[in-house]
Amino acid sequence: MTALSGERVEVRADGRLLVDGVDCTVAPGTVTAVLGPNGAGKSTLLRVLAGVNRPDAGTVRFGDADAFALRRRDRARLAALVEQDATTELDLTVADAVALGRLPHEGLWGGNQDERNGIVSASLEAVGMAGFADRRITTLSGGERQRVLLAKALAQRTPLLLLDEPTNHLDIAAQLTTLALLRRLAAGGTAILAALHDLGVAAAHADAVVVLAGGRVVAAGPTHETLVPPLIREVYGVDAVLLEHPASGRPVLAMELPGT
Repeated sequence: MTALSGERVEVRADGRLLVDGVDCTVAPGTVTAVLGPNGAGKSTLLRVLAGVNRPDAGTVRFGDADAFALRRRDRARLAALVEQDATTELDLTVADAVALGRLPHEGLWGGNQDERNGIVSASLEAVGMAGFADRRITTLSGGERQRVLLAKALAQRTPLLLLDEPTNHLDIAAQLTTLALLRRLAAGGTAILAALHDLGVAAAHADAVVVLAGGRVVAAGPTHETLVPPLIREVYGVDAVLLEHPASGRPVLAMELPGT
């Protein structure tokens, strides 16, 4: 069973092929990382797989449903996207911003206020922002806004979560908190697809990887089988050594430029 599948996805802009025939699948209960150098097409692909932008060719499915045959509201009940840019001009409280994630589940006249408040509180607690509920979102730092956007996505309560650089703007403690949260969500059955630039994060936390270069998939599969030193050198031009963390036993990547 797959929660998300993209088949032969193509995206063009100004006559240039940005995403070239990409296949991608994400299973429930897993974390899949989309990797690649800057300009490889990670963010472009993610927006298409989230159902935000239509591809120029190919198909995207949420489970068995064609994502673009669904109403926008129905797509938002199945998939939530957290984009990389944490800027916002909305002068809302943090709690009100997170509550926007409940809109796909509520009727024309709104929903159950107590249920909504409970979900908003739980979502803020999950990202470590419970004490910020009454703050104006425009007063927050970039990292704090990033966590609020993640809380909003959690409030959507979707089986599929797509994240563009989810640790962007975050300090070390917030990064580790976020990564632990993603693992817990996956353990609960959520399918997670995250575009990452940090290979170490992918090695330690992703179950599978899709590696892009020039808009094409150059490798895909289980992380420990796919994200190996020869591939890293081919795609990124750096030498890598795969180590084991002495405490957790999780893989750790050490990298350097060739010849140094």
